[in-house]
Amino acid sequence: MKERFEGLVDHLLAGGFFMEEAIELLEKTMIQRSLERTSGNQSAASKQLGIHRNTLQRKMLAYAIGNHRSRSPRKPAMREIGIGLRKHSAV
Repeated sequence: MKERFEGLVDHLLAGGFFMEEAIELLEKTMIQRSLERTSGNQSAASKQLGIHRNTLQRKMLAYAIGNHRSRSPRKPAMREIGIGLRKHSAV
């Protein structure tokens, strides 16, 4: 395994890859493969990769991996917008 990795490093250096590009390529590929192996289960994939699920999701967004639905902003609770709250008037 170590020899194969060293060969890969030599190949990347000879190909003119910068370290940042190589890291992005490695991360993206590992994330994609882990998600494939876990049938898209992000919790299982994050455990397999040894990273927090939030980190996995952030990297998935950065590398445009998976289908990302844009979340609508959270609706405020009724009490936060004042609906249903009435002041009692003293009679």
